[in-house]
Amino acid sequence: MRLLLVALLGMVLVAVSCGGGGGSVSTPPPPTISISLSLSTVTAGQDGTPGSVTVTVTRPSGNTSSVTLTTSSVVGVNTQIDSPGSSDSGTVTFTPQAPGPPAAGSYPITISASDGASTASANLTLVIAVVATVQSTVNTNVGQDGVLRAFMSTSFQPAEWDYTFFTSNPEPGTTTTLNNLNSLHIRLQPVSQGTPESAQNSWDFSTLDAILNPVISVADNSPELQLAQGPSWMDDPSTGYLEPSHYQDFANYAADVVQYYNTSTGFTDANGQNHVHSATSVTPVTWWGIFNEPNINGLSAAQYVSLYNTVVPAMQAAQSQVPIKFVAVELADFGSEPENYMPTFVSGVTQQVDAVATHFYSSCNQSDSDFQVFSTISGFASDVRYIYSQLQTNPKLANVPVWVTENNVNADYGNANGYSTCNPSQKFVTDQRGTSAFFAAWRPYVFSQLAQAGAQALYHWDFDADQQYGEVDFNTGKTYLSYWVDYWLQRYYPTCPFGAPCPTGIPPNILSLTTTESSTVETLATQGPGNATVVMIANHAIMKPATDDNGPGAPRTVIVDVSALGPFSSATELTIDASTDPTQGPSATPVTPASRMMVTLNGYGVTFLKLQP
Repeated sequence: MRLLLVALLGMVLVAVSCGGGGGSVSTPPPPTISISLSLSTVTAGQDGTPGSVTVTVTRPSGNTSSVTLTTSSVVGVNTQIDSPGSSDSGTVTFTPQAPGPPAAGSYPITISASDGASTASANLTLVIAVVATVQSTVNTNVGQDGVLRAFMSTSFQPAEWDYTFFTSNPEPGTTTTLNNLNSLHIRLQPVSQGTPESAQNSWDFSTLDAILNPVISVADNSPELQLAQGPSWMDDPSTGYLEPSHYQDFANYAADVVQYYNTSTGFTDANGQNHVHSATSVTPVTWWGIFNEPNINGLSAAQYVSLYNTVVPAMQAAQSQVPIKFVAVELADFGSEPENYMPTFVSGVTQQVDAVATHFYSSCNQSDSDFQVFSTISGFASDVRYIYSQLQTNPKLANVPVWVTENNVNADYGNANGYSTCNPSQKFVTDQRGTSAFFAAWRPYVFSQLAQAGAQALYHWDFDADQQYGEVDFNTGKTYLSYWVDYWLQRYYPTCPFGAPCPTGIPPNILSLTTTESSTVETLATQGPGNATVVMIANHAIMKPATDDNGPGAPRTVIVDVSALGPFSSATELTIDASTDPTQGPSATPVTPASRMMVTLNGYGVTFLKLQP
């Protein structure tokens, strides 16, 4: 009997364990919470301006447990947490320490919630913004005693590879596109077959005229014609450089060119042939440049002074209509070249000088990183200040302006075999940073630095070219992004032709401005007619500083504080960046004016805020 009971009990246990009969009883999972954030991005200013996000808690019905929030941290940011407790929402506030905030940029943040039994989390991006504070006072330590006098211009190189631009791209288009830039004193640099005396006493102006005639008809009708080089018969055959024994011949050549363009009778060459400029252009050439980059074209500083002092009086004697003006030196500016050249020129020149020019390029190697290219810009401004300091040592030159008559990202070009001129061991590669979004950060940065250093002109090299150099494409006449950068710089910072009277407020005053960070963002504030204020923000933050070459740039947000200027009735914002259509260009859009306005650039680019009282 006992054995039977044990057997029956075993059968019951087996049945229960196999799921027969009543089944098993499981423990229910604990209640689960979830959270959502009111914002995916929170912005806080480096000046201590806080940014907050609301955290909303979702609970199962009947769950009244207290919820606590925690967050990940960023060095230099204080975090204040107001946990929901038993309510449905809480807040997290991020306040950068001032002083000592983190660098501008984007930081990932994770917010977590726990009720003791379950947890939840959500992610957001904390943006640390640069804060630029504009004052109502004029900064008399920059520009020309606080006035921004830098005009924008562009360049041509009349030669066998360039002279067909206007005939190959007829209207509507090329001349109108050039005219719309509003450039002052557009520069022409004839070289090779553009030099009108092709052999001794053999003249042909057709290549130069093909560019000069359209150019003199647009904008201010006052180009600068640079006599960049002499006719080849004046050069030393062994070096290719102008021989000192031909300085007077160069002067005679220059005088003939002046007579051709600026007199009704022209000149008669040694063969008895008369050369007169076409009557279709009745405007004389007022501005003349004397030689190009003498420091890399075979002339010592002393030799250049001798050439200049010989050429200028010959050109003045040939002029019969209006006084002409002269641009001197046109230096290839790199290394210590200004220190090597300017003292000798300033102490030795005896003839008329109306502007001293220099040329700036950030690179001569396409493989230079974005970081290397941007890092050259402060040196441009230093050299302009140095040139001014030298001019001050000669009372006759104390009021002469400094012009930058060539400027672009990369000076390199390919030789006949397709190799780099600057780096002969490597293949030449077109540096597209001259026309990409990189340029939309680089050129405004250059403009701001040079204008504040006192430079009174910034010339693009050159107008009709390719993706390395051009504002428009030589073959199609279509505009590059670089065109629109220069177009809007000229419009937002208007100035007047050299020596001409200016309406009140033109050019604009440079306002005092402080910024919490200047290493990745360039800011410039000016005030012009009717107290209209323009604030420029150029983002040159690099995504990968060690490696980027024409990279996309890193995002930056800037809070512009204009509270010191009083209320504004209207405002517009114009941005040029990778999203800008290079054919159509950007357009200004209305924005709501406020005492503190936020601008975000998602990579390399520039934004102009214009505020009307």
